[in-house]
Parts: sequence; C-alpha cells; structure tokens
Amino acid sequence: MVYNFNLGIGWASSGVEYAQAYRAKLLRRIGQEARFVFTDMFPRDNIQHMTENIGFLDHEVIWLYTFFTDCKISPVTFTLGQLEGTFGNRKFSGERDGARVKYTFPGTNAYCMVYLVNEREQRVHSVEMVSNGCLVRKDYYTYCRIYSEYYAPLDGKAHLYHRRFFNEDGTVAYEEITDQDKVMYQFKDKLLCSKEELVGYLVSRLGLTKKDVVLVDRTTGTGQAILKNAGPAKVGIVIHADHFSQSGTDEEAVLWNNYYEYAFSQWKHIKFYVASTDVQNRLLKQQFKKYMGISPKIVTIPVGSLEELKVPDTARRRHSLITASRLASEKHVDWIIDAVVAAREKVSDISLDIYGKGGEEEKLKAQIGRLHCEDYVRLCGQQNLQEVYQKYEAYVSGSTSEGFGLTLMEAVGSGLPIIGFDVRYGNPNFIDDAENGYLIPVHDKMEKQERVQKLAACIVRLFTEADLESFHAHSYEKAQGYLTQEVEEKWKNILK
Repeated sequence: MVYNFNLGIGWASSGVEYAQAYRAKLLRRIGQEARFVFTDMFPRDNIQHMTENIGFLDHEVIWLYTFFTDCKISPVTFTLGQLEGTFGNRKFSGERDGARVKYTFPGTNAYCMVYLVNEREQRVHSVEMVSNGCLVRKDYYTYCRIYSEYYAPLDGKAHLYHRRFFNEDGTVAYEEITDQDKVMYQFKDKLLCSKEELVGYLVSRLGLTKKDVVLVDRTTGTGQAILKNAGPAKVGIVIHADHFSQSGTDEEAVLWNNYYEYAFSQWKHIKFYVASTDVQNRLLKQQFKKYMGISPKIVTIPVGSLEELKVPDTARRRHSLITASRLASEKHVDWIIDAVVAAREKVSDISLDIYGKGGEEEKLKAQIGRLHCEDYVRLCGQQNLQEVYQKYEAYVSGSTSEGFGLTLMEAVGSGLPIIGFDVRYGNPNFIDDAENGYLIPVHDKMEKQERVQKLAACIVRLFTEADLESFHAHSYEKAQGYLTQEVEEKWKNILK
C-alpha cells in the first residue's frame, strides 16, 4: 500500500492536490493500491465533495477525523426529512431561504439553522442549534451525523470548546477538548495531548510493514509524527515548491524552505526524495553535498502526466491566449491582464481567457472593468481544461515561482508555446527560449511595470515574428517525455 499524506484540500486546490490526483490515477493504472490521507479540519464542506471533484475515489480517501470511527467517506445524503424525524414529538415550523432552512419551536427560545448542500436540494450538510440567542451546538452530516461541535458564549462570541465524533450508530467514537490553542483527544483507552499525537496515532494504527510506502506531500505539523510511527515502511518526501531561499543562501549556509527543512534534516530516515524536474534534482543534490556533506537518493518524477497529446480538430483561435491557475496574488494574473491590454496597441485582436478560482477574483474583475477590456479579457472560472487548451494559440504565465507547473505541462501537451519568466523551476523546464515560447529574464529588483512591459513585448513578438507552426511542433516534442507511460515507469521503479 502507498499512503500519501497531505494537509487540506479545497474547491480551488493548489498544485499539490492536483499532483496527488494525477498520482492517484497513475497508481490505479499500474495496479498499485493507494490511500490519500488529509489531516485538516473541513467544517465548511464535506471532504468527499472536494476529493471527488478533483478525481479521488471515495475508498482512496482517509480523513484524520473519521479514521477512528466506522463512518465512511461519503457524499451528503442526509435529508431534511430525516432531520425532522430527530425532532421527535416537538412542534416546529420551517422557513426556507435558498440553501438555508430555519426551524423554530413554538413556546421555546430555541431554533435550528440548517445549511443545505445547495439551494436546489434537500441534503443537509450542517445544523446550528441556537438557544436564547446563543449558538450551543453544530451538527455535521454525510449519510449520518459524523461529528458535533459544542459552543459557549465568551466575550460576546460563540466559543468552541468541544467536538464529539460518532460512529454510524450514533455512539461516541472519541472526543476533542479545546481550550484556546490547546487541544486534547479523549479515547476510551488513551488521552492524546495534541493534534500531532493524533496524526501519530493514525499512522500507528495503519499497521505499516516493510512492503508499504509513505509519501509525504506536506510535512508541516505532521512530519515528525509520521516518521516516528512509520515503523519499517519506506518514507519518501515529495517536493512541490522551491526548496530554499536564494536571498538567504550564501557560500557558508543554505536557507531551506520551512516546508522542507525538517524533512531534509531527517535524511537518514528518508528512503528517497522526489523532485518534479531534473533542474531541481541537480540543484538539490549539489546543495546536500555542499552544505551537509551527504548524498541522499533523489529521483525526478513529474507531478503529472499526459494521457495523450491533444491536437485541435479545427483551427486555433487567432491571437488567442490562455492562462490557468489559482487566482492568487503570487500568480500575478493582474500583470498578464495589463500586458494584454498593452499588446493590443500593436496586435489589435489579441484575446485572453483566464481559468481558475481564488481569492483574487474580485480584484481581477475590478481591474478588467477599470481597463474596459471586457470584450477581450474573460474570467472563465474553474473548468476541466482537457479539451480546451488546444483551442488557443499560446499560453502565458505571470508566476514568479513554480515547482513544476501542471498547467504548463498540459499546455505543451496541446502544442501551445508558452511565455513566462525565467524563474525556477517550471518555466525553464517547459520553455526552450525562441523555440516554443519566450523566457523573460528577471531579477528581484525589477519593478512591476517593467515585468508587464516585457510580457507585452513577448506577446507581440510571438504573434508578429514567430513561426507559430514550428513553435507548436516543438511544444508537442517537449510533451513526449510526460506521456503517462513514461511517468508510470518512474513510479514503478521507485515503489519497488
């Protein structure tokens, strides 16, 4: 069995979660059984809805908080009718407003606020119990009640002090006691005094053997617990981002990324490290040797793969650009918008479609409105892009750091030239300058306006000077090394 450890997942997931989803698909194809362990709490959503959305199968998912119960990972199926059945003989009335239903109980100072999966259905995600104007309890459901939260008023706010996790039959499996920053977990036969201990208890309960492999995608708050309890299993660390700080590194010392510092310090207990590009692999080996005098095993395995190369069955839309990412500040989608607006002065029919969701969406909407570019710059939301990339002529990236760049891989797999900054590690991995796109040299002191100008200049250059047919062909050539069969073999070799 291969156990893959991560923290959280969301509707607008990061590259780490997408990398795991790719890996899940690859492991299925080679017949390798795998589980994906998530250790974050998800009170706003049912974890199953998010894992299914990205491509995991229910039986592949382990959630820390239900692991110690007999409740299965499941979509929400608990209904309003079932909830009303729990009211017993009490009289009640219900009023629905979209995805919320408020139940009141005549003669009492109590009510329930029900939060449904969506405004069209009757499926219940959570229920808040309010008494005398104070929140006292929240219940969370899938096909049964999986846990409850208990609250008390403190400083005018509802203060969470207790969680209770249930088995399918409603019996209590274990309890969580919280007091500000402190947390304890009470089981019938033991008391755990931190979340890290809870993670360690989960790992110990897996019954790992020398045949098992543990892949850790995020070590923050879990790394020590995993290593302490992994026993004879082989432990591998997957590196998803830049592993060190350039500005904090000199000839005498290296400043490791906080996410990887612990994993690097424990190299004696790590069977292998996985880098997603050869460039990062070589650099990490050099740094281990130079600063630590060690040579641990480091392998290169792309975090994703391509089932096939995507060739358009109709002509690509003339002078069309695509970018796809989380709409986060570090992706600098705002730079791309500014660059496209500037490039339109030279190439009048350039268009840009932006795919993805994230915290910067409203800012980007406002920027598009302010620049009056709605006719040719569009926010297209989160979509499956498998059959989308090949409709465009080129891909553009504003990111200043990519561990790999799944969307870059998907772009070259559809023959797209790429314009992006010459920064570690994704862009140089997929762009051969002036052969299938343009790598833009940058330095730390380069101002935003200069970066925008250079992006705009490369966009204009691409559409006025480049041999696009040749650029498309070169991207397809680059993509050959990322076909699924190639990546499958790499995983087979490391998991043996």
